[in-house]
Amino acid sequence: MMRQIFLSAVLLGLVGCSTDTPQSPASTPVEAGAAVQNSSGVWDKGAMVAAADPRAVEAGLKILRDGGHAVDAAIAVHAVLGLVEPQSSGLGGGAFMLVYDRASGTTTVFDGRETAPSGIDENLFIKDGEVMGFIESWQSGRSVGVPGQIALYKTAHDAFGMTPWNSLFDSGITLAEDGFVVGARLANLLNSDRLRSAVKLDENPGASDYFYPQGTPLQATDLRDNPDYAATLRTIAREGPAGFYRGPIARSMVDAVQASDGALTLEDLAGYETVTRAPVCGKFRTYQICSAPPPSSGGIAQNMILGLYDRLLKVGPADPSAQDRLIAFVEAQRLAYADRDHYVADADFVQVPTDDLINPRYLDVRAGQGGPAGATPQPGDPGEVLGRAPMIDLWGRDTTEDAPGTSHISIIDQNGNAVSMTATVEAAFGSSIWASGFLLNNELTDFARQPELNGRPVANAPAAGKRPRSSMSPTLVFDADDDLFMVTGSPGGNSIIAYVAKTLVGVLDRGETAQESTASPNIIARGQSVGVEVDRANGQEIADTLTELGYMVRERRGENSGLHVIVVREDGLDGGADPRRDGVARGLD
Repeated sequence: MMRQIFLSAVLLGLVGCSTDTPQSPASTPVEAGAAVQNSSGVWDKGAMVAAADPRAVEAGLKILRDGGHAVDAAIAVHAVLGLVEPQSSGLGGGAFMLVYDRASGTTTVFDGRETAPSGIDENLFIKDGEVMGFIESWQSGRSVGVPGQIALYKTAHDAFGMTPWNSLFDSGITLAEDGFVVGARLANLLNSDRLRSAVKLDENPGASDYFYPQGTPLQATDLRDNPDYAATLRTIAREGPAGFYRGPIARSMVDAVQASDGALTLEDLAGYETVTRAPVCGKFRTYQICSAPPPSSGGIAQNMILGLYDRLLKVGPADPSAQDRLIAFVEAQRLAYADRDHYVADADFVQVPTDDLINPRYLDVRAGQGGPAGATPQPGDPGEVLGRAPMIDLWGRDTTEDAPGTSHISIIDQNGNAVSMTATVEAAFGSSIWASGFLLNNELTDFARQPELNGRPVANAPAAGKRPRSSMSPTLVFDADDDLFMVTGSPGGNSIIAYVAKTLVGVLDRGETAQESTASPNIIARGQSVGVEVDRANGQEIADTLTELGYMVRERRGENSGLHVIVVREDGLDGGADPRRDGVARGLD
């Protein structure tokens, strides 16, 4: 594997055991995943969990110690994360989960993305003839989609689970009943005047009392219990998804959303279903990169960036310099983001040219379509390039700004099965709307609030039952022998795409360790400007270099990535947790 210096010192720096829980309308039968890999032999690399909080990681390791599958561990991990970092994800949100099953050689995507209520249309965020502002939309029941997280848990567990369903929530229940120590990141957010002015937690029934007891924000090291959360988990453990999507918990969600101008109904909740999909996979040199399909843009964007990066390097010097590699990474992002913004949406509702966008012939042409450094990148036209009807005029460009309230979990179990799951409530603390001990998402602001642009419909416009486009990029990498090599993913809004691509380029091209790949400066090239994280080692050097090259650079501080990476090495598992958050990567004892 090539070890290259990136601006000098940047590199220094299928079916499991059945459960005792009855099926519900929110859990649908699962077909085998896409047979994109073939593995054989005994797994001897160990097991590892990487996630955003040590208590959540320990919950997952406990499941693995007892012989559980990676899917079982992921559910246990996330049930704890929903309690200890409610600003990022939780029961009221949704997720994309990639599962690699080593015995069958399949990779399956479980799409637990939230859906729009049946009572909305493309004018969801049009009020009095005007497009609503982001904060107004965010802090409104209009933004709440039908949560998919619990249905995803059950669908994945039905397919792969080995631990009894009702045991998966024990750690979360114990912490919620006994109390957990408030972490610094949660406390800092609650004590931020800037965030408090936008997030209306202290104005929402339930959320106000929970996060601001006696009017005072929770502080780091406070002990905070959540008996309502514990009761909700107990109901889910006992009744399965039916206990969440029907009955008192469902009623509490509907009442809270409708009191805030939202359209969510009991029928919407009862009708939610997880969708089981094949991953989007592409080649990068000797590796295969697999990530989530639309409505996630992960599979398209990651494979476009890696494919374009390689092509841009090949047209340069035989021995590319650090600057050549930097430019290739920036330009690959700019081109991929432009296509992603234009074409990607819920493929069950609109035509998304997934295969065309990662087609090698299209990437060959697309790599040569970059404009001047300071220009706004324009989308390409895969239809025209591939000899079919032009596609560029089908849609208007979507500039949705999805906010970074998300968490990522990477797991490899003792049998070599793997999970890469990115879960979210969308913005920090979701919609701020509280029900039964948890926050509800504001996922519908991931739709384009303006449904038409220049007289053309936007692919990612709202529609009843539609899933909003996501930047989430849970990713699995396989090597030349079709063996699992890497698990990666991150939170971070639309910057997720850049964050995850950074780890792929870092590990696969530059030979970084898992930890090095998470810690290096973030570079986000979407649109006209390039964001560079200047408060990390060598970040300012990168920003200065790009400025000298003519790029419009935005110097960024306090980046919100939360990468969790596991790389399979000859001598075992190499884990990395983003130093910008509180996560850890720990192996099984």
